[in-house]
Amino acid sequence: MLYSWLANLIVLLHLGFVLFVVFGGLFVYRWPHVIWWHLPAAIWGAAVEFGGWLCPLTPLEIWLRAKAGNEGYQGDFIEHYIMPIVYPADLTRTTQIALGLVVVAVNVAVYGWYWRRGMRRDCVGERRT
Repeated sequence: MLYSWLANLIVLLHLGFVLFVVFGGLFVYRWPHVIWWHLPAAIWGAAVEFGGWLCPLTPLEIWLRAKAGNEGYQGDFIEHYIMPIVYPADLTRTTQIALGLVVVAVNVAVYGWYWRRGMRRDCVGERRT
C-alpha cells in the first residue's frame, strides 16, 4: 500500500515538474526570483527530450510499483502517461524532439515577452513593484 501510494506521489511530482518546465516561465513575470528555479528545470527538461534520456523519476516510480506488487511499464514517463493523451500514435524520436522544441519555444516566447516588457518599463521610467 505504501509503495503504491509513493509511486502515485512520484507520478504527481513528475507531472508537476513537466508542467513547470513547460509553463514555469509564466510565473517569472509575477515572481522574478522563480527564474533561478525555472531556467535549470527548463534546461534539464529540454536536455532529457533532445538527448532521449530517461528521467530518474521514471525508474523510481517503476521500482516502487514493483515493490507494491504491481507491474511496471516500458519506456519513459511522457511515453506512458502523456503521449496516450496528447498523441494517439506511439512515441517516436521525431515526436520526442518536437516536444523538446515545444518546451524551448514556449519558454523563449515567455522570456522574450517578459524581457521586452521590462525593457519598455525601463525606457519610460516605470518601476516594478
